[in-house]
Amino acid sequence: MSEVARIRAEIEAAYQAVYLGLHGPAIVSKHEFITKRMEEVSALHQELIPLVGPEEAIKTVIAIAEKHGE
Repeated sequence: MSEVARIRAEIEAAYQAVYLGLHGPAIVSKHEFITKRMEEVSALHQELIPLVGPEEAIKTVIAIAEKHGE
């Protein structure tokens, strides 16, 4: 798996966790949980920038966020 693919997969997992934390059945998420996941996305975005450039990095994060309804 390429580094870009690994980072994309981790961003995807973080957004999935946020979505489930907000919308999953019988789950009451604390603000700290959501904040931690979004901090992970930010750090992964920073890892992605040197690999694909700033414009493509933010497009990737936005596309994944939109996929998860954020």
